[in-house]
Amino acid sequence: MEISPDRQATSLNASYQRDVQYIFTPSNWILGSIGIWPIPFRGIRHHISKISIFTCNFVLSFAMVPCALHIIYDQKDLNIRLKLSGLLGFCGTAMLKFFVLVIRRPKIRKCIEYVEDDWWQVKFKSDRERMLKYAGIGRNLSLICTTTMYSAGFIYHLILPFCVEHKLGNETIRPLVYPTYSEFSQSHISPTYEIVYMAHCMCGYTIYTVTVGTCGLAAIFATHACGQIQMVLSRLEDLLDGKNFDQIPNIQQRIAAIVKSHVQVMRFAAVVEEVLQEICLVEFTSSLCTICLLEYYCILDWQANDRVGLLTYFMLLVSFVFNVFILCYIGELLMEKPNWNNVLFDQLVSTSAAISSRSYTDNRHVQPSRKNQCW
Repeated sequence: MEISPDRQATSLNASYQRDVQYIFTPSNWILGSIGIWPIPFRGIRHHISKISIFTCNFVLSFAMVPCALHIIYDQKDLNIRLKLSGLLGFCGTAMLKFFVLVIRRPKIRKCIEYVEDDWWQVKFKSDRERMLKYAGIGRNLSLICTTTMYSAGFIYHLILPFCVEHKLGNETIRPLVYPTYSEFSQSHISPTYEIVYMAHCMCGYTIYTVTVGTCGLAAIFATHACGQIQMVLSRLEDLLDGKNFDQIPNIQQRIAAIVKSHVQVMRFAAVVEEVLQEICLVEFTSSLCTICLLEYYCILDWQANDRVGLLTYFMLLVSFVFNVFILCYIGELLMEKPNWNNVLFDQLVSTSAAISSRSYTDNRHVQPSRKNQCW
């Protein structure tokens, strides 16, 4: 995660660089590996992102097209067709999410800049601790999702294919993660087999990375918005005392600062919604369908006493359930503050009443004199 030295030198937060790296490093590594992380590069590094995007699209298509032909023309067993259809559907939704992420890269960059600006402006230790609390929640959700998804994907792509005997007619063939069309018989002969198998592993890495990166972005941005909302509410509670307002003795100026923060949070939320609304819809719908299919696969492997297959599909089931849980959890975090605009209005009204009461009490003790008379 590269940060401008000028910004670091003038930051109000002494821990700005460390805090930003703490939040974005996992997503930077994950999405950067497939060319999605929107960091501007110069020179040859500028083209690496484009090459990564092209490569990911190529390996996805390379695995999906022969697999689809195999399902349509070669495979007659209904249960195996269902298994392969679930795999093909997962690849298709991953490609769709990948396209959306590529299109939304400028908006993702804008969201990142919003987060960086909020951390850059942190003045008080209490504000930093509050933001770190929510940032830790988003980071932990992202790391758990990464661990479960990659662990299941590792078993599915590197272990499961070699635990099952594959036959074409009476001939035993070398295993592939994504079955290929029978007309492509050369794919089981070296060195073509090694190239195809490596492309399939790259395809698996791409689809799992897209899924993990999507959930990670949603968790980080949503929890950051929650932290900013909590900061605005804490400033409302401290409006009269002014402990969390640096050198702003005037209450009207404090209210203006609160309104400014409120507007900034609303703008950030609007950009996040624009970035994630299609992705979350696709993720939620595809995850529900995939969960149903994985449950069916677990039942089939349980009946066939296939322990490796059962373990693999169960781990995939857990990872997809956790993805849906993340989407629901971050939505619940935001829903816990549904009336925060009403809280803002009520607090401002009560503060205005307190100010008016204080002014009335002070005016009762003002003695008439020429200095306070108006002629």
